Amino acid sequence: TPEKKPSSRESLAASIESSYHAATSAPSSNPPHRQKQTPARADGKLDTHAMERVALLRTSGRRLLQRCGRPRPLVPAASSSAPRRRLTSSSSAASSSSSSSSRGGSSRLLAAAAPLHLHAAGRYWPLTAPGLARRLSVPAVSTSPSPVPSDTDDVHEYAAKLGFEKVSEQVIDECKSAAVLYKHKKTGAEVMSVANDDENKVFGIVFRTPPKNSTGIPHILEHSVLCGSRKYPLKEPFVELLKGSLHTFLNAFTYPDRTCYPVASTNTKDFYNLVDVYLDAVFFPKCVEDFQTFQQEGWHYELNSPEEEISYKGVVFNEMKGVYSQPDNIMGRVSQQALSPDNTYGVDCGGDPNDIPKLTFEEFKEFHSKFYHPSNARIWFYGDDDTKERLRILSEYLDLFEASAARNESKVMPQKLFKEPVRIAEKYPAGQEGDLKKKYMVCTNWLLSEEPLDVETELALGFLDHLLLGTPASPLRRILLESGLGEAIVGGGVEDELLQPQFSIGLKGVSEDNIEKVEELVMQILKNLAEEGFAPEAVEASMNTIEFSLRENNTGSFPRGLSLMLRSMGKWIYDMDPFEPLKYEQPLQQLKARIAEKGSKAVFSPLIEKYILNNVHRVTVEMQPDPEKASRDEAAEKEILKQVKSSMTQEDLAELARATKELKDKQETPDPPEALKAVPSLSLQDIPKKPIHVPIEVGEINGVKVLQHDLFTNDVVYSEVVFDMGSMKKEHLQLLPLFCQSLLEMGTKDMDFVQLNQLIGRKTGGISVYPLTSSIKGKEDPLTRVVVRGKAMSTRVEDLFHLMNCLLQDVQFTEQQRFKQFVSQSKARMEVQN
Repeated sequence: TPEKKPSSRESLAASIESSYHAATSAPSSNPPHRQKQTPARADGKLDTHAMERVALLRTSGRRLLQRCGRPRPLVPAASSSAPRRRLTSSSSAASSSSSSSSRGGSSRLLAAAAPLHLHAAGRYWPLTAPGLARRLSVPAVSTSPSPVPSDTDDVHEYAAKLGFEKVSEQVIDECKSAAVLYKHKKTGAEVMSVANDDENKVFGIVFRTPPKNSTGIPHILEHSVLCGSRKYPLKEPFVELLKGSLHTFLNAFTYPDRTCYPVASTNTKDFYNLVDVYLDAVFFPKCVEDFQTFQQEGWHYELNSPEEEISYKGVVFNEMKGVYSQPDNIMGRVSQQALSPDNTYGVDCGGDPNDIPKLTFEEFKEFHSKFYHPSNARIWFYGDDDTKERLRILSEYLDLFEASAARNESKVMPQKLFKEPVRIAEKYPAGQEGDLKKKYMVCTNWLLSEEPLDVETELALGFLDHLLLGTPASPLRRILLESGLGEAIVGGGVEDELLQPQFSIGLKGVSEDNIEKVEELVMQILKNLAEEGFAPEAVEASMNTIEFSLRENNTGSFPRGLSLMLRSMGKWIYDMDPFEPLKYEQPLQQLKARIAEKGSKAVFSPLIEKYILNNVHRVTVEMQPDPEKASRDEAAEKEILKQVKSSMTQEDLAELARATKELKDKQETPDPPEALKAVPSLSLQDIPKKPIHVPIEVGEINGVKVLQHDLFTNDVVYSEVVFDMGSMKKEHLQLLPLFCQSLLEMGTKDMDFVQLNQLIGRKTGGISVYPLTSSIKGKEDPLTRVVVRGKAMSTRVEDLFHLMNCLLQDVQFTEQQRFKQFVSQSKARMEVQN
């Protein structure tokens, strides 16, 4: 086509880019703080991810996919590997409350294994592809359900006619499913089609998207592709979609090396509508043609008038400014990047606020063109819908493409193991209040292996992780907290969602002179456990807890199919067997047999020694509070912007002010009616006229109302005992969380809290105690309850209620030192949330 003359907007973009590089090419008087890496002492440690990103995922933008991963005992916090999440709906928001995303390896196998009183965790990540202009010129194709040809009864035969070849077919007894892995012959796209009787259907498309720098391309692109597409040319089609959808999940996740787009619905028509909108969004987004979407979601200079100062704006830029202000998030980022400095995990896929403004629109477009391509896609279907219809819908999109080299170009290379440990000191912005000398953080991290681990080793590491950290009684967690060296745990234990598994542990709220003591204590605890092994009661409790949860496979409000997808993806995304993480039965039985034959010490002690104690790929991260850091960073940013403005002419400034107004006008202008009509929605005829009936029987025992629900639960009994706390004084309500924690972690007259937690693990699927408070419309006094929740196999119901009674009747509020720990942990959580 004839060469086009650049538009005023494109000219402005070029001017802005040259101004930025001119402003940042000279040394700054306040250069960004760089972390120092120096060899550690012989007992130095390393740190990987700081805690779970429960807060980071759901609120600070870390795509915290609902982590149905291995049990997490830690305080909600940020993990550098946590996925970043974009959309929020009532269902997805609810699911995120349990910190989610299934992990790979042991965590993938233990995806559903978190007892009620434990936490779980998560992470985030990016990619590129060619032929963009050609692809965007393709006319819209309808993918609404159409009759499947009646002359093809065989699904594989039908798949072959659509251009798919069967790679593998397996029955997954663990999730009562038949799964087929297909490959699209033309493009190489891989499709996992999982069929079962679950009405909560799940679709997901995942691209491997490893970034080369910290400009945040994967994160910005994840936001941007959801801002309108070829068939749905609205500014935010998903906002409109939510108004007429029965979805049970609608979100997107950015991992350090991949980007996921999952949806779920129990309504078949709604499900296919969602699938079509997502496929059109990822393959044919408007953002690659629209510079203003890039500005809005990524970054841009904002100038309301030539006389004012220029500022940075952008959804992702602002989000990451918040992430980079949180100590736990900083700890997680620094740990991960220090553990893997030589591959894609050495940069921040979410974007560093110092680097995001270096990203150009051309780089942004190229990234999408290169990586958002069927050749680089893994596609997941799950549920009770027609398996032929799945392939038909996909073929109408995939057939529009030719094969590309994206699959090879997106491969993640492993980090080679270090020859010696590393120590890092990093400052974090801290307030002036309190004693700064007691606000240090330290975390020791290990990269466990250079090569992929076998399934049984992964599973054993998952059990070891639970033994070390999975409950309040776990020795590594308990001894660290009881030491008084810090206020709360940091580090997420074993993290295996990425290519190479990691282990991290440390404390926050540490005094400056106790930093080395924390490291030494961690190593000493692990050395003692390797030498002495774990108590048989602890091993039995962990084994029962994890096996119970695996067999129960209860993911709560989080779609079960999505939990399985994320679990499978931990292998599949690295070109390994996607079926393996779904099949836990054989490795579980092999592990139990080994423990029975050789004893738990023979199984777990070698793991501690090989992967931790004798592993020199160790990074110790020390976080130092700095009350001046925030002001220094702000001053440095203002200096850059000042130089940018000084390099612009009056015409440039006038054009920038005009472009700022144009972007705001576009954001405030509603979509035209004809565009709104493009968004699919359900009619009343598509919605079941009768609600789902939940059987309920109301009875009474000794004057107490009892509700019973006769449902199929795989022989698991779920129980909730609810106490009305309305008589409490309002000023005491804030103490309820501490009271509930004390019930579980103080011990009883016959057992200390370690014995109590082990007995709960051995006899039940978990017991939790938590407060429930809510305002009541039209009333001044709030609703206040304490809920005791538990679950057990039907043969263990007597044990379950006996233990609940012990918690309520025999608790001993005499451990003042432990109560002081609870208060410190609560304080640390509040500081993270604020």
